Amino acid sequence: MEDLGASPDPRLLEKFGRRFVAGDVLFREGDVGNEAFLLQEGRVRLLKRVRTVERSLMVLKPGDLFGESALVPGATRSSTAVALTDGIALALAESTFRALLQNNSAIAARVLTQLVRRLRDLEDQIELMMIRDTQSKVVSALLKLAAGRSGAAIGVSPMDLSSRVGLDIDTVKRAVQQLRDGGYVRIADERLEIPDADALRKLYTLLGVKDEVAGEPTR
Repeated sequence: MEDLGASPDPRLLEKFGRRFVAGDVLFREGDVGNEAFLLQEGRVRLLKRVRTVERSLMVLKPGDLFGESALVPGATRSSTAVALTDGIALALAESTFRALLQNNSAIAARVLTQLVRRLRDLEDQIELMMIRDTQSKVVSALLKLAAGRSGAAIGVSPMDLSSRVGLDIDTVKRAVQQLRDGGYVRIADERLEIPDADALRKLYTLLGVKDEVAGEPTR
């Protein structure tokens, strides 16, 4: 098989390509499926139902793999995929997907990198669930996204941040505004920027101390 990077062989697009328009539902959580998708053009959002509310898990970009859990025999879709823009994805059945990984080391390495990143994201989400304070949740998520780089524009929207910390978007916006008022973050073109990661890290430590003190039983 040819490389399935940003510009795959037109024959592969003709054979496996599936075009979609903004608003299309590529699959729904709970559906039975037998195809994984490799996004080539456009943006797709993954949603997960938590009780009665659908929450955003992530926004996918070209080159991202999604829906791969359906390749496990007997498994159902673990999320809902909704197109944010027009685009195209390669729809790969289990046998095609296996052949792709076996015959293309570059794609196999890319898929492995994505799976490792998702595992780390899951670990981060578990850590965030253990934090009680709302502001601490938001600060922790921002620090992980910025990876400690001062002046880094991390390009995360309030909705994406909301999905990472498991809070409603209004709560996240209020927390971000407080950080902005304190000079810990800047906002430019809807992108968050951290001018001083060390200062934000010190704030996170202080918030942790405050949370511990608040959680101590009254004597």
